[in-house]
Amino acid sequence: MISDRKLTFYHAIPSRSSTVHWMLHELGIEFDVKMLDFRKGEGQTSEYLAINPLGKVPTIVHGDTVVTEAAAICCYLADAYPEAGLAPAADDPIRGEYLRWLFFSPATIEPAFIDRVRQYEAEDCSQNSYRNWETLMPILLDVVGKADPWVLGQKFTTVDVVLGATIRFGCMFGILPKDPVFEAYIVRIDARPAYQRAQELDAPYFAAAMAG
Repeated sequence: MISDRKLTFYHAIPSRSSTVHWMLHELGIEFDVKMLDFRKGEGQTSEYLAINPLGKVPTIVHGDTVVTEAAAICCYLADAYPEAGLAPAADDPIRGEYLRWLFFSPATIEPAFIDRVRQYEAEDCSQNSYRNWETLMPILLDVVGKADPWVLGQKFTTVDVVLGATIRFGCMFGILPKDPVFEAYIVRIDARPAYQRAQELDAPYFAAAMAG
């Protein structure tokens, strides 16, 4: 069975791999963690580059399968461990909406964040995945505002891990505007035991990274 394979998680703090760390705790599965210190060049060793040529995290090795990119890893894990109930089945009518919002963060929101921080605005915004900030914000406020309490309804899914981590990041660093819609969603995320456990385990590494 796919869920019986050994799972190794390559992690660094601070980074997007914290999203996958949270996801792993939501699944409640056993996994090995390999912490990488990028300040020491541990992402650029020949051994790690053979696994992930970009030398970035997150990466998982699940048996003989290597998966990179946070949203792709979370999607893969939800399907590999269906007993956790974090993804609708392939034949579930809601599967399309699930995939839509699951990949909305890396494909649409994150490019908007980057341009916003860099104060870059394309002359032809039709080429942007997010079109423009004024178009994206009402969409984002709408989907998060309708979360009841989660994006797909009463059931927490992988969408809330990936989108939730992105919303939290945007609010933490002042990229997203202060809004009760975002704040209420983050409060619900913060209350999840799996999120709290991942944060607790990451805290010493985060403190060391900030001190360094």
